[in-house]
Amino acid sequence: MNNLFDTTIINGMALRNRFVRSATWEGMCDEQGRPGEQLTNWYRELARGRVGLIITGYAFVRLDGKQMPGSIGAQSDDFGPEMQALSKAVHDEGGRLCMQLVHTGGQGRAQGGNKLIAPSAIEAEQYTSPPLEMSRKDIDEVVAAFGMSAGRAKKWGFDAVQLHAAHGYLINQFLSPHTNKRTDGYGGSTENRRRFLMEVYQSVRAAVGPRYPVLVKLNGSDFLAQGLEIDEACAAAVALDREGIDAIEVSSGTPASGDNNPVRKKIDTREQEAYNLPLAERIKRSVSCPVLVVGGFRSYDLAQEVVEKGSADYISLARPFIREPELVKQWQEGGRARSRCISCNGCYRPGLRGKGIACIVEQAERKKAAGV
Repeated sequence: MNNLFDTTIINGMALRNRFVRSATWEGMCDEQGRPGEQLTNWYRELARGRVGLIITGYAFVRLDGKQMPGSIGAQSDDFGPEMQALSKAVHDEGGRLCMQLVHTGGQGRAQGGNKLIAPSAIEAEQYTSPPLEMSRKDIDEVVAAFGMSAGRAKKWGFDAVQLHAAHGYLINQFLSPHTNKRTDGYGGSTENRRRFLMEVYQSVRAAVGPRYPVLVKLNGSDFLAQGLEIDEACAAAVALDREGIDAIEVSSGTPASGDNNPVRKKIDTREQEAYNLPLAERIKRSVSCPVLVVGGFRSYDLAQEVVEKGSADYISLARPFIREPELVKQWQEGGRARSRCISCNGCYRPGLRGKGIACIVEQAERKKAAGV
């Protein structure tokens, strides 16, 4: 019977438990994506709190694939010393570090007057402006950029990489009939729409070799009219599994998905937790590789139930670790209190002010306790 504190291995990467810090934008890097001491200390704190695997905020593979200010970058060889400091900080505390790789496509922000690129030149609710349709040359160049960024992550000492194929970003834009209106070999059929994903995976695998963990974050559903749904998500998962993907993290939604967006608010009760679990269970039944599930986990007993039943192999959390980076340690030492995260999404506000993500509720409570 699986336990949350099992030691497990993903393609040679030993993990001390089944808890994963799911990728979360931190807003702690400079304009080019270079990390500094603030992000290093943040990852060190998460590892010290015994998070088994830490997945970075989405690291852009090219500058035109960047979205939020302060995002981490994987596009430059110049970041070596700072990136090595990140991995060392995590390793010194017994953790493992995975770099999430992304191109945000039509959901990005135009840089230096350049237009956004996407599978199709359409207006979509989640796009900031109408993008240019990617040419075959554009596709080849972005595919190559993913591979080069993965090679850098391995050289910098990261233990794994993850491809961001969810939440309406570029890979998901190709997968989804909602945003992919192409009539060439990258559009139309289910197989054609996943061609870009498969080429990105193959580029990354060629760069890092067979004995290095490559994960993917995949939407089980876009929760959009004419969006990616679970049957096609399972087909993509099966194709990746056959090609040798090492683990699949199941998520859902896009910024245009209303209440079913990727960071849902007001997860107040146990019944509201684990909202992506039905999608993860479908994918788990379809593949042989490990499956991670993210989405609203706040309770220890529910997380334990999921891994005991084999509904998923790993439990991913994001916002709870912003408020309680020591949550896993508390649970391992016998505490069973539900996470204090109230899912307000206020943690992003300090990041948008250039200070990095932080729990504003926790900050307010500390000030009150100190009589400030």
